[in-house]
Amino acid sequence: MMADDYTRIAIVTGATSGIGEATARKLVASGFGVVGSGRNAAKLAELEQELGAAFCGVAGDAADPAVIGQLFTSAYSHFGKPADIVVANAGRGLGGSVKDADLTQFADVVNINITGTLALLQKAAQDMLAWQQPAYPKSAADIVIVGSVVGRNVSPFSAVYGSTKFAVHALAEGLRREVGPKGIRVSLVEPGIVLSGFQAAANYSDEMVQGFEDRWGPLLIGDDVANAIHYIVTQPPHVHISDIMIRPTRQDYP
Repeated sequence: MMADDYTRIAIVTGATSGIGEATARKLVASGFGVVGSGRNAAKLAELEQELGAAFCGVAGDAADPAVIGQLFTSAYSHFGKPADIVVANAGRGLGGSVKDADLTQFADVVNINITGTLALLQKAAQDMLAWQQPAYPKSAADIVIVGSVVGRNVSPFSAVYGSTKFAVHALAEGLRREVGPKGIRVSLVEPGIVLSGFQAAANYSDEMVQGFEDRWGPLLIGDDVANAIHYIVTQPPHVHISDIMIRPTRQDYP
């Protein structure tokens, strides 16, 4: 397929599971080309086979500058035009309060949730400014950051993880003020409890997850968040959805 066969070109990090996979599938189904990253090379290959030429996988750590650079070069090489949507979704959780969290894992959480996200946002902004500033408002450019309700409300069960999302939310607002006047939309999506592989990676026990379901279920799934991301990026170029918080209906806090 040629570049003109795709409505827009999106980069989605963390595309091999959960919110990222659901978002990649939703955008492909909407006629977008997608470059997706993840550590699971086999899963990326499966998505390439299933979704066809509309999906291109880049395997590696989302915090690695070389991998981030490859996402943008792959958009050009595979689709023939630059990515005009970047979804910063890759991240990992860490259960536990400030007093009890396993700090041996904290450096990795900070690296992917903050350092890697910042590097992606910076690269996206620099890449998009070159062509979007003179093109606005004829075309749209979107940077969408997946935050969390615990980046706004201190969580009783994941306060340390939440601190990284507070930082990401600050980066999102800072970038919005910087590049919004130049025609680039920066949007923050803050999900509540979403059933995915996130809970296992964060070392949440089966009993804790079942408690979430009992108290707040039915819980969100990746498709629910992907629908919100799709809504954001399909608005007219002059309409900017800055922030969306999504909770299961019964989730009262955080």
